[in-house]
Amino acid sequence: MRWIDRSKVAKVAKSPPGLTHLRVTFTDDFYIGPGRADLLEGIAETGSISAAGKRMGMSYKRAWSLVQAMNEGWHALLVETSRGGAGQGGATLSDDGAMVLARYRAMQGAARSAIAADVAAVGKRLGEAARKK
Repeated sequence: MRWIDRSKVAKVAKSPPGLTHLRVTFTDDFYIGPGRADLLEGIAETGSISAAGKRMGMSYKRAWSLVQAMNEGWHALLVETSRGGAGQGGATLSDDGAMVLARYRAMQGAARSAIAADVAAVGKRLGEAARKK
C-alpha cells in the first residue's frame, strides 16, 4: 500500500466557493434541503418519482420514502401521484409543492447573495496563505 502525503496534494473544491448546502427546518416534521428540492424539481420535470430518483442516483424506494416524508411533514400533498403501470400513472407537484420548491430556490439565491462578499474575502485570504507556503 502506498501512502500519500496529503499536505503535498492540491485540494480542489468539489463545488464552487460559496453556499453548498442549505437546509431549512420549519417544524420537527418538515424541512427542505438540496436533496429534497432536487427531487421535487426532478418530479416536476419528468412527471415521475422513479425517473427523478434515477436522475439523482437513488432507488425508487428511497425517492418514494422522501416523497412520503415530505407529504406527511407538510400535512398535505406536495407531490400528487396517480397509479398506473408502464406508460400510465405519474407524479406532479401540487400548488404547495411548486411553491415550496420555488421559495426554497429563492432562499438559496438570497443566502448566496448574502454571503458572497464574505466568501470572496475568505477565498482571497486562503489564496494568499497558500502562496506563502
